[in-house]
Amino acid sequence: MPMTAGEWSSTALGLVTMMRLGNCLMAAAGALLGALICLGAGDASEYFDEIALSMLVVFLFTAAGNSMNDYFDRDVDCRAHPERPIPRSLVRPRDALMFAVLLFSLSVLLGLVIGAVSFVIVVASLAVMVSYEVILKQEGLAGNLAISWLTGALFLFGGAAVENLDLAWILAILAFLATLGREIIKDVQDIEADLKERTTLPMRIGEKNAGVASSAALLTAVALSPAPYLLGQISAFYLPIVAVADAIFIFSSIIHFKNPERGQRMTKLAMFVALCAFLAGGVP
Repeated sequence: MPMTAGEWSSTALGLVTMMRLGNCLMAAAGALLGALICLGAGDASEYFDEIALSMLVVFLFTAAGNSMNDYFDRDVDCRAHPERPIPRSLVRPRDALMFAVLLFSLSVLLGLVIGAVSFVIVVASLAVMVSYEVILKQEGLAGNLAISWLTGALFLFGGAAVENLDLAWILAILAFLATLGREIIKDVQDIEADLKERTTLPMRIGEKNAGVASSAALLTAVALSPAPYLLGQISAFYLPIVAVADAIFIFSSIIHFKNPERGQRMTKLAMFVALCAFLAGGVP
């Protein structure tokens, strides 16, 4: 039976809500930031089309990921998030999945328009995203690694848009390590809530050992942080600001054992300061 005009309107509203536009805009801004960091003192107008397309790809990819998340979590959302479009019957599960497929397809096609490297990054990220929703979300560390890859790939994608993967790789690795450390801390913080839903790293090896793994990831990021300057990829203006970020990372790697919530918040702050350091550093 075809949908009425009112049903079409409700479905359209539900699909837009399901995209979580705020998250999409933040992700697109992340791609822009990654491109600007990797561009340095270069002329942004030379890459205007590539940067704009990369932001659109990230926007669509994030919207698709949110829609797919709502599809796979629809049963849990009936209890945990009844305000979401599927529990409210604004969007049928099948429509949510088809919408995600459409948006993913558009992001892959536009990635190909940007270039071969961008296309490969989008396809790899799509494989990780689907694996996360289907399998890895419930597997603790594997899920943490998937989220960390997606965060790092965001900056790698920005670098590909402006043809500077040398700095993009460094930024992506640092973002990967910092995100991994923060995700593990969050799992320690949420261990009681996750008992019925996921098998996280703290459940497998204990909270203390998981904390050690988190600290190892954060401190590895600190150890690697001078690399962009030492490799001549960025100017000395980077150093004093990244030193502040490193100090916060070190503090986070200690405090989270006693206060996981504070530890993950401080890690998030350190990541923001580190991004500021990259922006300040520009090019050598």
